[in-house]
Amino acid sequence: QVQLVESGGGLVQPGGSLKLSCVASGSIDSIVDMGWFRQAPGKKRELVALITGDGITKYRDSVKGRFTISGDNDKSSVYLEMNRVKSMDTATYLCYAKVVIERYADQTYRYREAWGPGTLVTVSS
Repeated sequence: QVQLVESGGGLVQPGGSLKLSCVASGSIDSIVDMGWFRQAPGKKRELVALITGDGITKYRDSVKGRFTISGDNDKSSVYLEMNRVKSMDTATYLCYAKVVIERYADQTYRYREAWGPGTLVTVSS
């Protein structure tokens, strides 16, 4: 079992900043990917940003230059620094992780994917 817990959501004014944090716990050998998705009411869940265990990042176009994802593999944690937020960023933000939970002698792995319950970010004046 792998559990994710997010923190840092809340109300922020347009143009302001907010930082989200997520920590994974459980039977984790190593991190493959960690990231953030978001879902606004009535809309599909969408990828915001992703970081691999090697530090490679990926962002959706609408947040490039405003949001920064970072990770700490030793702490099994991922962070999302949100700057110059806009009303369109209002959503529930969900942490995602793909982790190795077991390694085998033939160098194959057993993976697990997990989602956090989400933290609400509201951008409003």
